[in-house]
Amino acid sequence: MSITYTALTTLMGKDQAERLGEAMERLNPEPTGIGVFEVEDGSGLWEVGGYFIEIPDAAALDLLAAAFAAKPFVVSEVPETDWVAHVRRELAPVHAGRFFVYGSHDADQVPEGCEPLLIEAAMAFGTGHHGTTLGCLRALDRLAGEGFVGKSVADIGCGTAVLAMGAARIWPNVVLASDIDEVAVDVAKVNVSANGLDGRVKCVEAAGFDNPELSAAAAFDLIFANILKGPLIMLAPEMCANLKAGGYLILSGILNEQADEIIDVYAGFGTNLTYREEIGEWSSLTLRKAD
Repeated sequence: MSITYTALTTLMGKDQAERLGEAMERLNPEPTGIGVFEVEDGSGLWEVGGYFIEIPDAAALDLLAAAFAAKPFVVSEVPETDWVAHVRRELAPVHAGRFFVYGSHDADQVPEGCEPLLIEAAMAFGTGHHGTTLGCLRALDRLAGEGFVGKSVADIGCGTAVLAMGAARIWPNVVLASDIDEVAVDVAKVNVSANGLDGRVKCVEAAGFDNPELSAAAAFDLIFANILKGPLIMLAPEMCANLKAGGYLILSGILNEQADEIIDVYAGFGTNLTYREEIGEWSSLTLRKAD
């Protein structure tokens, strides 16, 4: 079995992290890939990692870390792995109220009477296994169980579009699903087709609500936003402005210790908490806009 190597560090600031990632591309031996990600704990830290097929130059990594005020790189060996097969083994189907999220390898396990949502294992973000997605699906199930019917629904930062598809499974009107990332929108479209929901979920590329189709459809009576604390706070004025009186927000991507701040921010724009659920370290919030 062949061995690859990862070199990982953390530092403050997106711009610094991106510049460090660019600098890593000039290393010898060259990395086969570079990743730059925000740490989802509200710390402001960013992770920068490189993948190598040869042992990376430790001295060069030390110099880069010092130059960019980053922590020392940690180099690890990674055995070659079939990650899709691994995910298929590890990710069992998920029940979330009436919803059943599964991969095609588990198609024979879909129970009768559920609302099935097919998400392939290779599309790991938004499979329903993460506490944020699971919490949002449970919140959707709870609202529907209370008699709420979403006539105009938007999924902002949709990822795989699993939440938009859940809404389209139980309500008749077209659901809008948007994401800032073009690749995510393409993935969402594939999922919509795989679930037989073409024409029921419309996927668009947008930063927040900056899209003609979202503008034309507003105001919404239900908006999903399973993103992160920072974007949720930034989008709060838009989110509430595009929500009908009496409408609901289902928000997640929030660590438990961040939830109170989100609730307070949105309260300033006329919404009140109706339900909060914690799954592991993550919170999902259901908020209602005053009539």
